[in-house]
Amino acid sequence: MCTWYLEAADAEPVQSMAVPLSYSERDPVPGGCNLEFDLDIDPNIYLEYNFFEISIKFAPANLGYARGTDPPPCDVGMGQDSRWRLRYDVYQYFLPENDLTEQVLLKHLQRMVEVPQVKANAIKVVTLTANDKTSIYFSSLRVQGVIYNVIVWDPLLNTSAAYVPVHTYACSFKAMEGDCSSLGRVSTKVFFTVFALLGLFICFFGHRFWKTELFFIGFIFMGFFFYILITRLTPIKYDVRLILTAIAGSVGGIFLVATWWRFGILMLCMLCVGLVLGFLISSVIFFTLLGNVKIFRDDVVFWMTFSCIAIIIPLVFMGCLRILNILTCGIIGSYSVVLAVDSYLYTSLSYITLNVLKRALNTDFHRAFTNVPFQTTDFIILAVWGMLAVSGITLQIRRERGQPFFPPHPYKLWKRERERRVTNILDPSYHIPPLRERLYGRLAQIKEFFQEEQSAGERTPLLL
Repeated sequence: MCTWYLEAADAEPVQSMAVPLSYSERDPVPGGCNLEFDLDIDPNIYLEYNFFEISIKFAPANLGYARGTDPPPCDVGMGQDSRWRLRYDVYQYFLPENDLTEQVLLKHLQRMVEVPQVKANAIKVVTLTANDKTSIYFSSLRVQGVIYNVIVWDPLLNTSAAYVPVHTYACSFKAMEGDCSSLGRVSTKVFFTVFALLGLFICFFGHRFWKTELFFIGFIFMGFFFYILITRLTPIKYDVRLILTAIAGSVGGIFLVATWWRFGILMLCMLCVGLVLGFLISSVIFFTLLGNVKIFRDDVVFWMTFSCIAIIIPLVFMGCLRILNILTCGIIGSYSVVLAVDSYLYTSLSYITLNVLKRALNTDFHRAFTNVPFQTTDFIILAVWGMLAVSGITLQIRRERGQPFFPPHPYKLWKRERERRVTNILDPSYHIPPLRERLYGRLAQIKEFFQEEQSAGERTPLLL
């Protein structure tokens, strides 16, 4: 006879689900060699999460044994007749996106209880041996429901058993601010909405409005590195960091525009443009299964490979700079719309760049598996991203056909125009005083306005 006890912390009604499973003496016992947690035999999986990662831990299993007999010793010998021959398969199952209801959770939990169901429905992430630590790390996906389970397998007897599944949404339902029901902060929505509007303009008109595009690229460059810097070095709040990032990004954009206006170094500007495109392409590559390859868990290998891919992009297009610029406008500008959508509706595509940002901010993120779900919403947003990018690139290529590749040096044009006005007396602008004299004259008028009028004194009429 088995009796289950359930205690609810709150007075509100609680939905529960109990699934009894029977195992034979040949099946391994999940948590049978527990030395860390409270229960003697603990088949539970313990989960913790923060903004960066989710960690799951479980107790090692033991070999199966008949009822009424003593269990095999856990730490005597490491041969094939001991628990050290067991293998642990870690599975991950994603709940439907943007659905946080209890009914959906309980329905899908039933698919992660028994061994055949787990193997049929979930994704196997990694296989551990008895020599590995029984702790796994995953990238934290806020408001995205995920269920984890572990299947212990005895390769000698070819039997297996499942632990108790555990789930998380990587957020709190009771938090006063930033709970699961609110997908993003107001500051985040404002920031990325304005960013997306500018990006949408760049997507279709970036090459024509060259200085506006340079501001956009400089904003991305400076804002990205500045956010990493202040996040790692200061404990200031997120909203303040975002405001400072917007200010620093604007300064970076103005600086890049001013550099182009004064010096007109096209290769320097195009290097910045190409590096931004290379950054996104490199992020997309590591967003795939390649990002979970064991060799890239080393930070040195990861950042070296990431940087090489980012640098290769501008080098490949060095002979056709206009094509590079138009491609960057279309792809980067349209991706800003994806980031804005993520502020209102969850999409896994935002983690293309967010995973890279997490790795730059957290030194322990290299150990996390970065799997994400790809469901109906993601396919729709991916199609929108692709259509915007293709439309923007096609429109700009057709419109710029027969036009100069890039605008001329602004400072040289300004200097030439100024010299022309000085020497050409027929030009109406020739008779306009210089800017400095006009400013001095305006200041003198303002000064006279605030001065008191002095009395003229007694006057004698003029007699003729």
